[in-house]
Amino acid sequence: MTDTDPGGLSATPPGASPDSGPDPSPEELATVAPRLRDLRRRSGLTLEAAARRVGLSPAHLSRLETGRRQPSLPMLLALARTYGTTVSDLLGETAPERDPILRAGRTEPSEAGGWTYWTVGGAGRAMQALRVHVPQRVQGELVRVHPGEEWLYVLTGRLRLTLGEAVHVLAPGDAAHFDSLTPHRIAAASRGGTELLFVHTLLQSGAAELCLGDGTPRRGV
Repeated sequence: MTDTDPGGLSATPPGASPDSGPDPSPEELATVAPRLRDLRRRSGLTLEAAARRVGLSPAHLSRLETGRRQPSLPMLLALARTYGTTVSDLLGETAPERDPILRAGRTEPSEAGGWTYWTVGGAGRAMQALRVHVPQRVQGELVRVHPGEEWLYVLTGRLRLTLGEAVHVLAPGDAAHFDSLTPHRIAAASRGGTELLFVHTLLQSGAAELCLGDGTPRRGV
């Protein structure tokens, strides 16, 4: 998004530990933490293997699963890809089964680490579509690497997209489509933030270990 980009609930400021941040609300803890643990177990992954795939330490992932830390939106995107599900499913949101139409009035916003997003795609699909508002100076230093593809389209404001060593500034109407194995970073380049459409593939693949297990230090995905 990039991903998430497109792909957090507690933003990690530059220079801070990924364990820092405000405590999560009781409502969010009641749904996210146990679902993270259950999905990992259903995927047949140990705590260490799952943590390696999303670029977190096992201790940090354990804190997410026990409700002692709140996941960021990029972390949720990475975990959703690893477990072959969607952010909406992780948050316990429900959508009409295979309903091809999503009416504007039925789409409720959610907030994650300063990012506001709306689910604009159906449940149980091979990709997830979000409308995202990224405020300025939120998680601009987070680098994401994972299998799959991402597509984004800028609706308002200006977006700074870093792909590898290249930095691109996108204006409204500009789009990007890239391989998510390319290290990528998304940040707003406008004072009022930027709003974009974000689509990413959902992959549950051991290939994630190849791109996240190289020993390169990264803050939360």
